[in-house]
Formats: sequence, C-alpha cells, structure tokens
Amino acid sequence: MWNFIRRRDPNIHFERLLKPLISHRHFRTRAVDRQNASPTGLYGFDHLKSPKGFQRFVDDAIERSGELVDYIAGMPSSAEIIRAMDEISDTVCSVVDSAELCRQTHPARGFVQEANKASMRINEYLHFLNTNHTLYNAVKKAEQDGHLLTEEAHRAALHLRIDFEKGGIHLPSGKLDRVNQLNLNALQLCREYGENIITDPGHVDIFPASCIPRQIQHLLKPIYRLKSGVSKDSLGSLDDEQAKGFQIITEPRTLFSVLQLTADDQVRKMAYLKGNSVPHANHEVLDKLIASRHELAQEFKTIRNLKRDVCGQRCVDLEPWDEPYYTAMIKSSAYNLDSSVVASYFSLPQCIEGLKLLVKSLFGANFDSIPMAPGESWHPDVLKMCLHHPEEGDLGYLYLDLYSRKGKYPGCATFAIKGGREISDTEYQLPVMALVFNFSRPHDSSTVRLNHGELETLFHEFGHALHALLSRTDYQHFSGTRVALDFAETPSNLFEYYARDYRVLRKFARHYSTGEVIPEKLVKSLNGARDMFAATELQRQIFYALVDQTLFGDRLPEPRDTCSIVAHLKRQHSNEKHVEGTHMQIRFSHFLTYGAGYYSYLYAKCFAATIWKKLCQEDPLSLATGTALRTKLLQHGGAKEPADLLTDLVGDGIIRYHNGGIVPDITSCLEEMKLSGERSLYY
Repeated sequence: MWNFIRRRDPNIHFERLLKPLISHRHFRTRAVDRQNASPTGLYGFDHLKSPKGFQRFVDDAIERSGELVDYIAGMPSSAEIIRAMDEISDTVCSVVDSAELCRQTHPARGFVQEANKASMRINEYLHFLNTNHTLYNAVKKAEQDGHLLTEEAHRAALHLRIDFEKGGIHLPSGKLDRVNQLNLNALQLCREYGENIITDPGHVDIFPASCIPRQIQHLLKPIYRLKSGVSKDSLGSLDDEQAKGFQIITEPRTLFSVLQLTADDQVRKMAYLKGNSVPHANHEVLDKLIASRHELAQEFKTIRNLKRDVCGQRCVDLEPWDEPYYTAMIKSSAYNLDSSVVASYFSLPQCIEGLKLLVKSLFGANFDSIPMAPGESWHPDVLKMCLHHPEEGDLGYLYLDLYSRKGKYPGCATFAIKGGREISDTEYQLPVMALVFNFSRPHDSSTVRLNHGELETLFHEFGHALHALLSRTDYQHFSGTRVALDFAETPSNLFEYYARDYRVLRKFARHYSTGEVIPEKLVKSLNGARDMFAATELQRQIFYALVDQTLFGDRLPEPRDTCSIVAHLKRQHSNEKHVEGTHMQIRFSHFLTYGAGYYSYLYAKCFAATIWKKLCQEDPLSLATGTALRTKLLQHGGAKEPADLLTDLVGDGIIRYHNGGIVPDITSCLEEMKLSGERSLYY
C-alpha cells in the first residue's frame, strides 16, 4: 500500500460492495449539485475551512481507516476485503494529496504549515497500515481463494500483496522497522530538497537594465542603485541619480528564458553559474537520499560556427550557457521566427478554448467553468472546470491554478485530489484534479500570451488530467495516472502533438487583437524549428536518465561524491562541457520523484509517437479517434497491463520483448526526429 499511496500521479476498478460498511462522511466526492453554493472548505472538503481543519481531516481519516481495518480483520468475503482496502487507500490519499497541493500552492502561511503537519502525521500512519499483518494476510487470502469475480479485482489483490512485500512486511520486525524509518527519512529528504529549491533559487543583479531583452523584462524584478560617482550626500532627484537594473531569480523557467534570449554572454554566464550552483544545502540532502534509497555522440559544429561568426573570433569554445541562445538564434533565423509574433496567437484564454475544443471533438464532452462554493478555492485566480458529457453527466472536476506568485510551487504539475472509484451499483466517486502552472502576467496587466513551448506544456499536463478524469475504474487505487511508471507519461506526451498540429491550432489560435487565424506557414516554421537539434535534446534526456540510474540504481554509486559522478557522466555521454562549481543534481527534482525511473520519459515519448502515427495522425480530432483513446486506453487507468492496453489500441509493433522485459518500439520516434534514415543537418 505504501508504494501506491506514495505515487504522485497514480488508480483501480471492481465489483460492488454488498452493503455500505459505515457512513462515509466527507470522504466521498460524488456527482454533486453544481448549483449548490453552500460554504465548504478547500477542494470541497468541509473540514478545510480553516488551517486547523487539517488536524480534524487527519483525525477522521485515521478513525475511518481504523474502522475499515477492524472490518477486514473479521475476514469478510474476498470482494469486500479488496473493496475495503481500496476505501482505506482512498481515505488516506484524500489527505495526502490535498495536503501536498496545499503545501505547494496556498498563499497563506497558516494553511501551508498545517498541511505540512498533516502530511507528516498521515505518512506516519501509513507505516502502521503498511506493516499491518492483518491487512496483509487478508489480501493474501483474497488473492488465493479464487472468489474474485473480475480481472481488475484479481489485479488489485495482486498489486496490494506485492506492494506490502515491497515494503518489507515479510522481514523480521527489527529490519521492518528500519525499512519504515528509511521510507520516512526519504520522504522528509525529498520534501527538504524541494523546499530548498523554492527558498534558495539564487539570484543575480544585472546592471544596466539595457542588458536584458525587453521581451523578458516582465519576468524579472526591477532594482536600482546609485549611479557611479554619485554620493549619498549629493543626491538630487532619485530618478536622475539612480541606475535601473534587473534581478534575475534563477528558478528554471526564468533561467531558461534568460539563457535563450539574452545576447550578452556575461549575463548568460552569471545566470547559468548561479542557476546551477544553488541551493548548496541540497548536496547534503542528496547524499543522504542516495544513502537511503550509451554514448550518443553529438556534433555541435553548427552552433559553434555561428558563435564564431557572431563573436568574430577564430577559435572559441561553446560554453554551456551559449547553447540555448545560439540554438534559438539558429532556429529563429532559419524559420524567420519572432517570439512576440508567435505569442500573439496564443493568448491564454484562447489556449483554454483549445482544451475545450479537444474534449468536444474527441469525446463529445464539454469542459466548462463552474462556480465554486465559498471557501473551496485557495486563491482568487483559481478556476474550477467540469468535464460534462451530455448523455453521461459530469465526468470529473478540474482546478486550474495558472499564474505564478510568491511561495507557489515553481513548476508545472498535475495534482490528484480525488481518484475515481465505484461506491455502489448506482454511485460513482468522480475524480478531482488540479493543474498548476506558473505563467507570468505582464506588468501592464494585458492578456497573458504563451510561447509555443508553454502551449505544449499546457497540453501535456492536460493529458495527465484527462487520463484521470476519463478513467472509470472500480478502485481509486488504479484511477487515472496510477499506472506503471514506464507508462504514466504516455497520454501527456501524446497530447503534446495536438499543440503542434495545424488542423488543431487553426481552430483556436487567433491573434489576440485582430482575430486572425494563425497562419499555416507559421505553424510549419514552429515545428521545423522544434525539430532542429532534436538529437541534442535526446542526448540530454539520456544523460539525465543515466545520472538517475547511477544515483538511484540497485548499486550504491562509488565514489559517493555526486558531483564527481555527474561530471564523469557528462564527459562520457554529453558534448556539453562540465563547468566546475555547478551542480545540476541539486536542482533537478525529477531525480527525487522518479528515483531510477527517469528513463520512463523516453519510453513514453516512443509510445506516444507510435500512437500518434498509427491512430491519431490521419484524423486527430475525430470522435472515432477519441473513442478509441478513451475506451481502449484512458478509461482503464492502471486496471490493465500497459502492454495489453497499448497493443489493443494500435496493434502489434508498439512494444518489443527484450531480455525478459518490455521495451518500446523506437521506429516512429526516430522517424519523427529524422534519425532513422540519413542524418539530419541539425542534431
């Protein structure tokens, strides 16, 4: 159970429980009356009307779980055992997931502090559940007695038993206690790592302000200092005597924009060095976490030559802070792209309309804003959306937290609040999700406009959300993205294609002021530019996967110095120079969440490429395409083997069996990157 509940994105499905066990109180999220505006708490949970409500939220979850543990101890039927186990998981996940979303996004410190306390308390309680031999023996009985009537129920029993054993329940008590302590340590260390990145992102102060391109100045904080030669005693007008500059907070999104668009190489260098050398506290955190828990040569000749042309030097090395800038310059030059022109077609409201278009065309459903009850939202900017089918009714709910603000989780992510599950013959608990982004509002309060990469990110995260909202599993244990790690990123990667297809973009991408439909030529240029240096990006992802495998694989790395390990792997498997004093491993949080599983991004990229080519490419917006995606893939969540789902969706050839395991077929992916035939000019 520990492994299931720890997953960030994970779900399940089965037959009806014969009778309700005990009143479910607030833990049940049903298809509710959307006109009901009665006051409630965060995310629709009555207890979360105030920060202290998290204490009661945990108390009730523990109380309800205890009732269910006692019920299971009486050894009811196998079907009831699995159903009750799933309700325990659902009950605890409500607290785990809500506390995590609150920790990462709530602007009020009191809520964040209480969510932190709740998170630690509920995770400690998890250890009681994960080491409970009564539960383990009941699950084994249910798996072995042959009375489970559905394939999903058998799968649920099998996975629950395996997860108990992965958690070490069969170990002697002393060793089991140690395993539990290590799990708690790892949880705390992962949290500390993430908090360090938020509290110490690093910054550099740049003067004069003219060093910063105008199109990214809204991302930065204006700062001022006295002009040289002016003393404090001789100050006249402050406007005349102060020099303006900008402070670059080197969190990932801002750092990438600076590296990509700033012509001044000293500014890029300063930002790169700072952005890859903090927070220093994570060295110790990463070392503790590790203790607890093929070369693809690339040619950078094209980029290097451009730098030589620009800089007017005969011999010049390509520095790590140069690559984003010069690749962006090459792409812009080759395809005559202007970032401000591109963004003018992707106003955020129109991009949201694009999401609505997708669900209407593919699934015959509507994706509309609905009012929230008083107290339900954690910030005035948050929207609540409902996925509604005219024949099936409400399918699920989605919160959109779109804009950056101080103290908020700095990246883009999908958070589960409630997984779908069958409660009775006539009642289904609808999934509830939240999508969190950090789009920057212009200082002049004009409409937010996205670049093409941000549009792809929006569609990527929406793919995760659809996976959850459209799943219809008997158990929340398998709901939506609660699937095998190798498979979890497949739907999200697939939906990125919709952000690149002109047949889709022309239906919603319009100029923010003129209403002109995005020109097909511009979309072709965007895709052409995106495909340039595709192999370089592939090499980078392979490097990340190799670092992840080395740090968190089955052997403790020798030497234990993570800086040496990363530097060695970069020299072996990358043409990017390693800069002494930089430490990417203390900034790359995917190493924490994926732990030896980062390769799954590459797996998903291959799966998605094959699905797009074989199923979606011919008619990406047809109801037939959407029906196939929904009925053969999305609705099953983790209730079926991923290999069976993929093969059923597109036929043989999407997977291969190799050395006793399953690997993706790479043909479509390589063809897409133009690596399967003659080598592309741009790697």
